[in-house]
Amino acid sequence: MKYLIVFLVSMVPVIELRGAIPIGLSNLFGDPLPLIPLYVLCILGNMVPVPFIYFFLRKILVWGSSRKWTKGFSWLGKAFKFVLNKGERLGKKLTDKTGKSAYVALMLFVGIPLPGTGAWTGTLAASILDLDFKKSVIAVVLGVLLAGVIMVLGSFGVFSLFA
Repeated sequence: MKYLIVFLVSMVPVIELRGAIPIGLSNLFGDPLPLIPLYVLCILGNMVPVPFIYFFLRKILVWGSSRKWTKGFSWLGKAFKFVLNKGERLGKKLTDKTGKSAYVALMLFVGIPLPGTGAWTGTLAASILDLDFKKSVIAVVLGVLLAGVIMVLGSFGVFSLFA
């Protein structure tokens, strides 16, 4: 049961494996899970939504921003438009600055375990920027692997040695 919980938590936006690894290593919902299976499970769970985000989320944002919303829901169209426009503006800035190293920047963005970074946001950015799917997935996978290592080390208190 704990394996399923960890897998599902690692798919949730914003939380992703950043929350799933500490849950898996804790006594919450039973004994801590073994490290290697936990790490692999969190990586897989975090990567499941990536193709759906890349291929469909941008289309949903475009649809939602161009749709005529009924009275009382016009704020929803504005929210879709805001996310789409902000993503395009920030993406343009990023690609102008990074050029060919956009995939390295994407990997680092996904790999830094902070709120608002991660596979969901990184994949949406890649989709909005029309980055190559294969290269984007590789960058996101590498970023998720990096974030997983950082979270495991943090969960074991390694970073407290430097404080």
